[in-house]
Amino acid sequence: MSQPLKVVSRIRLKNFNPEFTGGMDKERAREATVPLCLRIGELQERLYADARRSVIILLQGMDTSGKDGVAKSVLEFVSLSGIETTNFKAPSSEELAHDFLWRVHQAEPRHGNIGVFNRSQYEDVLVARVLNLVPKSTWKPRYAQINAFEKHLTENGVVLLKFFLHISKEEQAKRLQARLDDPAKNWKFRQDDLKMRAHWKEFQTAYEDAINHCSTRFARWHIVPSNHKWYRDYVVAKTVVDALEKLKLKWPEPKEDLSKIRIV
Repeated sequence: MSQPLKVVSRIRLKNFNPEFTGGMDKERAREATVPLCLRIGELQERLYADARRSVIILLQGMDTSGKDGVAKSVLEFVSLSGIETTNFKAPSSEELAHDFLWRVHQAEPRHGNIGVFNRSQYEDVLVARVLNLVPKSTWKPRYAQINAFEKHLTENGVVLLKFFLHISKEEQAKRLQARLDDPAKNWKFRQDDLKMRAHWKEFQTAYEDAINHCSTRFARWHIVPSNHKWYRDYVVAKTVVDALEKLKLKWPEPKEDLSKIRIV
């Protein structure tokens, strides 16, 4: 089965088909995804017991690409006590009073937990760049700063899994329209979504630069074809399982001799 594409050299997003499914259909993908999600739940228990490493699942993508959906699906069988979720929205006045990475470091999950970043430090080289919130002289050096920050995290026990959920402009239009057509989804629709959509090409270029500048040996980017939600979920779940398995997590030894203890 197809693996997520790890970026190791310069890429152009136009060369990656968001419709790609690796030859799978919906039924086959879902049958493969459920045991992967169960396995994530099992491995997170060991991660928590071991308490020496943590995992960040970092999700970036255009509006409607499924950042919330993939987290809900992939972590379905993980104990809520083992998950820390952060949604990075427009920075607060307090956050703006610090360097741009300050709020991200605050969200680093404790050892033993899985952290989900819905958007991330990359907003400061995406939205900040495309909407001209800061000059180029400010956002351009941030690539190197992000790399240094991510290297620091990985050298201190964090496994950083970065996913770009790649959808087409046509698929986004369908999903936005669905939010307008379904009263139960109206609350999801925001006028800002259309504002961002108007900058589609600029965002694609900004994402390409972020991926190309910040896919490193210690924190590679994974481009996930996401027009089909069921394939998107499969790819992310498979990648998370592979990363957790590589940690070779074991149950810790008891801190005292339990052989003579009897429950009466």
